[in-house]
Amino acid sequence: MKRILIIYKSVHKGNTEKIAEAMGEYMGGDVFRVDDIDVSILLDYDIIGFGSGIYFGKHHKSLLEFIDDIEKLEKKTFIFSTRSITPPRIAHRTLRKKLMDKEASIVGEFSCKGENEAGPFKLVGGICRGRPNEEDIERAISFAETTKKLA
Repeated sequence: MKRILIIYKSVHKGNTEKIAEAMGEYMGGDVFRVDDIDVSILLDYDIIGFGSGIYFGKHHKSLLEFIDDIEKLEKKTFIFSTRSITPPRIAHRTLRKKLMDKEASIVGEFSCKGENEAGPFKLVGGICRGRPNEEDIERAISFAETTKKLA
């Protein structure tokens, strides 16, 4: 049986944590915050998911720096995110490039809206309120099911 690891960073509202936990539970994988693990743990897994909220158009700095610390990652991977505005094709670009540069095989990508009350959005009561919602969680589980089959 393939061992699955999901690494995430969730900061303001816990949006990404909800998605990571739902996918991890469905896939039977281990779920860790990026701040709680070392790159050496990656050797123990066959499939690795990387995700965070999107900040200024890309994944959280700590997740990107974690990838930088990896010498080579010849593993199957997937990318996920929660976001308010930036489209996933743009939001995932930096992480996608870093993983490809480490020789990772990206088997899928998932993104959904996430509530955002940071910065100027606080003045209007936030955007994407109530997201991720149950439908987003169901989509994340469906993605996890497909990804597990592909990997």
